[in-house]
Amino acid sequence: MEPTAARRADTGDGTTADRRRAPRGLRSLLALLVTAAVVLPLSAAARPQIPAPAPAVLPPLSAATLDAAYAANRANAEQASRMAAAHGDRHRAAADRALAGRSRQLLAFDGRGAGRTTEVFGDLAHADHVAVLVPGSDTGLDTYGRFRATATALHHQLAKQAGESTRTAVVAWLGYETPGTVSSTVLTTGRADEAAPRLDRFLRQLRTLTGRDAHVSLVCHSYGSVVCARAAALGSPMADLALLGSPGTGADSAAALRTTARVWAARGGDDWIAGVPHAKADLFGTTVGFGTDPVSPAFGARVFAAGDGGHSDYFAPGSVSLANLARIVLGRTSEVTHA
Repeated sequence: MEPTAARRADTGDGTTADRRRAPRGLRSLLALLVTAAVVLPLSAAARPQIPAPAPAVLPPLSAATLDAAYAANRANAEQASRMAAAHGDRHRAAADRALAGRSRQLLAFDGRGAGRTTEVFGDLAHADHVAVLVPGSDTGLDTYGRFRATATALHHQLAKQAGESTRTAVVAWLGYETPGTVSSTVLTTGRADEAAPRLDRFLRQLRTLTGRDAHVSLVCHSYGSVVCARAAALGSPMADLALLGSPGTGADSAAALRTTARVWAARGGDDWIAGVPHAKADLFGTTVGFGTDPVSPAFGARVFAAGDGGHSDYFAPGSVSLANLARIVLGRTSEVTHA
């Protein structure tokens, strides 16, 4: 990477001016941004919109209304499945139909566009420890299965490590429109800025539902860590914030998040995100990149061991990272192994 020290540049009128050059890797990302900004909107416009009903009207969320909310959202997902099938989109119809299954506990569902949903695993109203998972790029209803797999893996690990006397629950929060991995939006905080207030509202609602004694942890993967950092800066109530495979948060340090939560970070040994330049640059008034690497000493997070896995392996059964995540969610911080 090239240095970012100021260089003297000829202005063409006989004077000189300071010019700061972005690192070469970041300039490559800027080139990708420009290309994506032109190409991807055209491809997105060509894709037909999948019809779906408006989200179900729900009563105020409480322990007494949870079952009614689950039922209403399942019914809405079933209606969305029928509409997608009539539209000829069998893949979306199948995804919606799976979410409408009788055992699914949906706190929220919106089948429009890429789609959003919030699913609960376990007895949320009576849980002592709750993990809220926030996904990264390319996550929508069409790809929800892989995000759900991470939630079920953590739920099973919590049950294994918690013991019978400790009640746990996991919430898969797909409450925002995630950016595409190859897109202009994945390089900026725009989607995260839109999502953070929604996540903040949900966490405050969750606190009301579970009670102030419940230990709530926010577990955030990839671009989802940008969303979570933005929510933390809003003062969202949580005990722990875990950043997995993060490209950066947009903040220079954990202290800059101004959260009372313990801030954790991890990166697998084979995670490609390590090669992403951890820098920020201004492009036509838009900040591109996310700044300080969350696993670096400069950021100041509690860095925990994640093994040798890749970008999608943090929730792999039997992995070091999954065991450590369960310890964090259970509040057993002294048992967490460090990198």
